[in-house]
Amino acid sequence: MGARSRSAAMQTERHDMGRLGIETRSSLSMHLSQYGDLPGIDQRRGKEPGSLIVEVEKSGLRGRGGGWFPTFRKLAAVVDSSSNMGRFDRSRHPVVIANAMEGEPASAKDAVLLASSPHLVFDGITAAAATIGATDAFLALHRGSKLLPILTKALDERQAARLDPLRISLVTPPARYVASEESALSHWVGDGVATPVYPDRPFQKGAAGRPTLVNNAETMAHLGLIARYGGDWFAEVGVPSAPGTTLVTVGGCVSDPGVVEVPTGTTVREILAMCGGTTDTVRGYLTGGYGGGWVPAAGFEDTPWDPDGTRAAGAVIGASVLFLVGESVCPLEEMARVVAWMAGESAGQCGPCVYGLPSISDDFHHLAMRHISDDEMQHMKVRLSLIQGRGGCKHPDGTARFIATGLSAFADEVALHLDRRCSLAITRQVVRPGNPGLLPVPTPRLALVDVDGRDFE
Repeated sequence: MGARSRSAAMQTERHDMGRLGIETRSSLSMHLSQYGDLPGIDQRRGKEPGSLIVEVEKSGLRGRGGGWFPTFRKLAAVVDSSSNMGRFDRSRHPVVIANAMEGEPASAKDAVLLASSPHLVFDGITAAAATIGATDAFLALHRGSKLLPILTKALDERQAARLDPLRISLVTPPARYVASEESALSHWVGDGVATPVYPDRPFQKGAAGRPTLVNNAETMAHLGLIARYGGDWFAEVGVPSAPGTTLVTVGGCVSDPGVVEVPTGTTVREILAMCGGTTDTVRGYLTGGYGGGWVPAAGFEDTPWDPDGTRAAGAVIGASVLFLVGESVCPLEEMARVVAWMAGESAGQCGPCVYGLPSISDDFHHLAMRHISDDEMQHMKVRLSLIQGRGGCKHPDGTARFIATGLSAFADEVALHLDRRCSLAITRQVVRPGNPGLLPVPTPRLALVDVDGRDFE
C-alpha cells in the first residue's frame, strides 16, 4: 500500500487537523518557524517528576502505539520504580525509548510522521527524558529503514544547534513483528536480544534492568506539543476519554489510501471522505492492524474513531489502522496470507507460537482453498481457544483475534468455502500463483533466533 500524508487541500475545515505537521517535510529551521523553540523543561528532582507531568495528566494523552494507555501514568510509574531502587544502585537511572519500529505491516503512520516532522518526535523524547530523569534516550526504528538518513541528518542538526541536553541515539533492532513489542524493544536496547520479557514490564525492569519508558513515536510528538501549549490546549479537540488528534492509516478499497490526522471521535465515514471515498462495495473492515480485529461493513461508517467508540462497535483501534476489504477480493484468501506471515513472526519462546500458530495457519489455508471439512473447521476453532492467554507475549492472542473476528465478520464467505465454493468463483476458480493480494504482507519468514542468542533476526 502506497501510504502518504494528506495535502492541505485534502483536509476538511477542522483547523486542528494539522497539529503534527504531516503535510510537509520539515527541516529544523522550518520546524522552529512553525512551532517555536521547545520551552525549558523542568528536570525531575529526587522522587518528584518534572512539572510537565501535570500538563500531561491534564491533557488526557493516551499512548498511540496500540494500547492507548494513559501517558502520565507511564511517566509516573517509571519515576516511582526508579525511586524505589537503592540509592546507589547503578540500574536505577531511567531510560527513554521512542518506538518507531512500526512492525505492523498495515500501518504507515509513524513512518509518515518521522519523514515529515522528526523534530517534533525528538522534542517529545527530550521532554519525557527530563520529566522522568532519564540518563539515556533512544529512537528505535527497524533495521534497514529508509528513514535512517533523514533521522541521522535531523539529529546532526539538533546537535549542531545544541537543542537536546541529553544525547538521543538511533538504534535499529531487527525488522520483526514481535521485536517492536515494548519489552522486546527494551530487551534489545539493553542486551541485544529482541524477544519479549515477562512478567516484569519495562517500567519495572527494562533496558539492562533499568526502569524504562517506551512510548510510540506519535505519542512523543504529542508530548512535544503539550510541552509548548499545555494540557488544556491539547484536550480542546477529540473525545474527553481520549483527547487530541490521532494519525490513522487508511488502506484497501479507497480512492486515496494513506495517513490522515483527525481529532479522536471523528467518524469512519468522515475519515473515508478525506481519502476520496470507497472504490468498491465494502465487505468488512480490519481495525487496529493484524493484531486487531475485523468488523462487518454494515453500520460501521458511523462509528467514532476512538477507543470507546470502536470497542462499542466490536472493533479494535489498536495501532489506528483502518483497512477496507471489498467485493473484488476473497477475504479468506487475504487473511490466509496474513496468518501464514504472522505464524512465521514468532519469537520462538513458547508452544502457542511455535506449534499453535503454524497449525492454525495450515488449517486456515485449507479453508481459503476450500479444502476443509466441518470437522477440520472445528479443530481450528479449538486450537484458537487453546492458544489464547497462554503465550509468552500477546502475539498469539492478537493472531487468534484476527482469525476469530474474521471468521465472524465473513461468516457468509466461510459457509461458501465449507461448501467448496467462493464468492469469486464466477471469475476466478483458484488463487493465482504469486498473487500479491490486497493486505500488505512482507516476505514470509520462519521464526528464528540466532544461535548465539544475541539477536532476533
